[in-house]
Amino acid sequence: MKEVLSQSEIDSLIQALSAGHIDTEEKDHAEVDSSARTYDFRRPNKFSKEQMRTLQVVHENFARILANFLSAYLRTPVQIKLVSVSQVTFEEFIFSLPTPTLLSIFSASSELGSALLETNPQFVFPIIDLLFGGEGETPKKIRELTEIEMTVMKRIILKIMENLRYAWEDIVEINPVIESIDTNPQLNQMIASTETVALITLSTLIRNSEGLINVCFPYMTLEKVIGNLTAQHWFSASQPLSERSKQLVENMLGSIDVEVSALLGSATVNVEDFLQFEVGDVILFDQKVNKPMTLLVEGSSMFDVQPGVFNGCRAVQLLTAKEVDNE
Repeated sequence: MKEVLSQSEIDSLIQALSAGHIDTEEKDHAEVDSSARTYDFRRPNKFSKEQMRTLQVVHENFARILANFLSAYLRTPVQIKLVSVSQVTFEEFIFSLPTPTLLSIFSASSELGSALLETNPQFVFPIIDLLFGGEGETPKKIRELTEIEMTVMKRIILKIMENLRYAWEDIVEINPVIESIDTNPQLNQMIASTETVALITLSTLIRNSEGLINVCFPYMTLEKVIGNLTAQHWFSASQPLSERSKQLVENMLGSIDVEVSALLGSATVNVEDFLQFEVGDVILFDQKVNKPMTLLVEGSSMFDVQPGVFNGCRAVQLLTAKEVDNE
């Protein structure tokens, strides 16, 4: 421990300093604590590591969903991968963007605030070229978009936000609505330049054109649902399915083929009798003629049925449903 100076020692030290006997510019007079870390008070970390990890999982899913959608929509392979999830100031994000670029400010929902979607020219122009019958090429010189091109891209951005809504539905229900679209990031004043934002960067590959998509969520936008950005919430088994998810599951299940068969009857024979079977032999089933048959769905007994003919084809009529063993 350091000793506390007495008043006489303090007076002597002051006199020595005044007389110039002590060098006030001595260097390395104290060892620097190696465990100390620089902290920038202008750039506080508002998102925890767990919250950033959850944002990463959400947008990895978003990248897969969006890649599948654009591949089908553009009729060409589209690759989208999550590059990074970071927290920066809004000023740093804006100054990192090229000019021109396509900036779409959207309202996440009535309860949350606004967010920003940036699609750079290397992503926008190949899409426009493909939609107008081209090969998906980027012009050698980047230019401003025409009014027709802006209208086309607005439709694409709406589709992108719809896929973003699917990716976020396990965290919070969002309903993105475009508030404005601009091409000059330097004129954007959505929030204060010093505000902390969560920046999600995605890389895109359309034909031979590599581009970027940035999604920017201000902290104040996510503040009300910040508690949902946890692994416990994300992987919670008690999390109910949204109506949209239920409808998607029903639609997918409805298109699955299943095997349906009517059981005429059954019989038990030993191997010795089986080896002596010949053409024309009669096998006696345990099914009575006046009793209903059993309808099997994927091998499970589901209905009692009555055999018959319908439009010239063999058919069965459903009579009663059987109890299904869920175990």
